[in-house]
Amino acid sequence: MNSASSRSRTLKTVGALGMAAAAAVLMTGCGQSSDSATSAATSEAAKVVPQKQTTSPSASAELTEDQQERKKVLDATKVTFDDAATTATGEVAGGKLVDLDLEGVDDDDRESPSPTATGSPTGTASPTGSASPTGTASPTGTSSASPGAEGPVWVAEVAEKDGTVHTVRINAVDGKVIEARVDADQDADDKKETADRLAQATQTPQQAAKVATEKKKGTVTSVSLDDNEGNGVMWQVDVVGSDWKKTTFDVDAKNDTIIREETDND
Repeated sequence: MNSASSRSRTLKTVGALGMAAAAAVLMTGCGQSSDSATSAATSEAAKVVPQKQTTSPSASAELTEDQQERKKVLDATKVTFDDAATTATGEVAGGKLVDLDLEGVDDDDRESPSPTATGSPTGTASPTGSASPTGTASPTGTSSASPGAEGPVWVAEVAEKDGTVHTVRINAVDGKVIEARVDADQDADDKKETADRLAQATQTPQQAAKVATEKKKGTVTSVSLDDNEGNGVMWQVDVVGSDWKKTTFDVDAKNDTIIREETDND
């Protein structure tokens, strides 16, 4: 009786130990399987989802050669368009301004703008200047590519009542007159044409410059009286914006309306 009971207890104990061992093996196997599955899933996700990357802001575009030249000239200029115009007309008794340009700003680029153009910032009380709207050479017969030894120079054409044109050169740093002389190559037809244009222009160059700068902020760099393709006369106004791009405005010289405008992105 005692022997049988002892054997029964022993079998129960061995059985319990066996079951415990089997359970431990199963649990270990499940843990390994779970860890492997998790590791594989993580690996696959890494393949699908790219790592986050940071990008640095792109550098601002560099200025073109034309923009650099405009900046160079305008940074050196201290006399505004309005002041230069007043000084120039003061050199000719009863004279009226026909053309005023700052040497070194787009001297060789003076064409009437196309009708489909955008404007650029307009003028404030900063220095101004541009090529001759009429495409004429500077009084010396050459055009300056940049401020000369005396610094930037305003070149004005001022006409008497009979159309006789005087060229006045003004230092754009201190406002002093460098030279004032009558153009020697004018004939009777040239004088008549100039006088006729001035007679038709009921708006002043200052008014035209104001119209242009109200449209786009920037600096007035040239104003010139020109023919509007047979439809009266116009003031052609150049304005250089803070981005150093130039916009040319054709402004009707009778009613101050903008006829055309074009921005030079170079």
